[in-house]
Formats: sequence, C-alpha cells, structure tokens
Amino acid sequence: MAEEYVVELEVDDESSTMGVISVIWRELSGGIGPWGALRPIFAVALSLVPFLFLGQHFNREHRKGAEWFLIQFPLILSLVLWPVLFVWSIADAWWVSSGIVASSENEANLESIGNL
Repeated sequence: MAEEYVVELEVDDESSTMGVISVIWRELSGGIGPWGALRPIFAVALSLVPFLFLGQHFNREHRKGAEWFLIQFPLILSLVLWPVLFVWSIADAWWVSSGIVASSENEANLESIGNL
C-alpha cells in the first residue's frame, strides 16, 4: 500500500560559487537586484534627516518635498503636528520608493513577455 518515490537529481559539475551566490542574492532581493532591494531603505535613511524632506526629493517628488518644507514652519510652532508630518514623510518615502521599484520591475516583466 505504501509506495516509495525516488527522486534522482543530476549533478552539474559546471556550477560555480558565483552562480550559487547570484541565485541566493536573487532570492533575497526578490529578483529586483541590489538597488531595487536597497532603494526604499535608502529613501527612509534620507527621510530621517529632519526639516529637509530628502526622501521625497530622492524619489523625484520635488514639489511634495518643497511643499512639506514650507508647511512645516507653522507646524513647528505647534510642537504636536510637526512630529506627525515628520513620521508621515518617512512612511511616504518608503511607500513611494517601493512603488517605483515595483513599477519598474513590472515594466521589465512586461517587456520580457513582449519579446517572446
């Protein structure tokens, strides 16, 4: 009643250490490469600089960064709303940067499908 299944794997002598490392990196980065994996983290790191909203500028949303820069001056006087804007800018930098990575990866996938 119990059947045994045997799986035989072919051993490939041509595998190299670099090939193994590239497969591991592709799995860790989700296939979007090193910059795609680090871009949201870099945007958040820039956003942590207070008062300048560098994460928005890094994501090429210069108008949003400039508007938030001007909005913060009246909010600084309140001391309650400015931290809310600061935390929101960090989250926004992460979301927008992740969206940029996802859309560029999606475009690359669509182009590869179109080339088949």
